[in-house]
Amino acid sequence: MSNIGKWKDAEPGVIRKIMQPGESLMMMEVHFEEGAESYEHAHPHEQLSYCLKGKVEYTIDGEKTIISAGETIVIPGGARHGAKALAPSALLDCFTPLREDLIRR
Repeated sequence: MSNIGKWKDAEPGVIRKIMQPGESLMMMEVHFEEGAESYEHAHPHEQLSYCLKGKVEYTIDGEKTIISAGETIVIPGGARHGAKALAPSALLDCFTPLREDLIRR
């Protein structure tokens, strides 16, 4: 079953919608309640996150960085990372290659 175009719960206080992917690039929109966190994880895909609104603290391989609306962060493939919303926030995440694990979940 495909998750394309449907809002789904990710973690507590976090929902996401996966957009129609291309051949090797995909995007998803992620909304966080204030204080909500994405679990720390790693994947081989390169990720670029654009903050649509709010303020998000990322931890990437142990280093903390805060981005706000209009800012981006790059997460290299294989880097251990997680995020915490410091305010109600929304992100646009882009991945290459495709995250088949998310598309088919």
